[in-house]
Amino acid sequence: MALAPLLIEGIRRQRLQLEAADVVVVTQKVVSKAEGRVVHLATVKPGDRARETAARIGFDPRHVEVILSESSRIVREAPHVLITETRQGFICANAGVDRSNAGGRDLLVLLPEDADASARRLRAAVLDQLGVAPGIVISDSFGRAWREGQVNVAIGCAGVLAMRDYRGGRDADGYELQGTMLGVADELASAAELVMGKLDRVPAALIRGAAVDGDDDARVLLRDPAIDLFR
Repeated sequence: MALAPLLIEGIRRQRLQLEAADVVVVTQKVVSKAEGRVVHLATVKPGDRARETAARIGFDPRHVEVILSESSRIVREAPHVLITETRQGFICANAGVDRSNAGGRDLLVLLPEDADASARRLRAAVLDQLGVAPGIVISDSFGRAWREGQVNVAIGCAGVLAMRDYRGGRDADGYELQGTMLGVADELASAAELVMGKLDRVPAALIRGAAVDGDDDARVLLRDPAIDLFR
């Protein structure tokens, strides 16, 4: 399934006139499905490590096998969940391997191999067909270390400013900001989720007027392990 033609058809069907400063937020799930990042549990043969891990956390060993294959390391185990670092560098639950909205009870959807590249391809296709290159953000739901409740974050982007760095600037009292960096692409992803919803199966949302033109990858949002106090 090619995603770009479906996205462009949806834009046309909604009679939207895209502007260069627009941002289109697209869910990871629809990107992954379009790129064939779907695994049927019936095809998975769990290894010894997966079976041992699954027994400890009370999880399907086949699911654990896929999680391990998508991970560079396990950060923490808990009942029914593994916190892992994915091969793409994200730290999240179950390596982003998800059974919800997969299109079948025994299907797993994996993260895109390279969500930044996926975003660049979508942006180029929209430019080719519509003559306008909006920013593209690919979003997914992540938990947070300090707070309850999942939020949508950016796992890939193109044509947007992913991080706004205020360090060195001064506030109204003249204080020089030392560590203020705002995850703009994450904020865009979270805002879009308010209209896409978790169960409504809306695959994309348009954000207008955000003034976030740029050329960042979502990788700039990943904290350097050398200064990550939680590793």
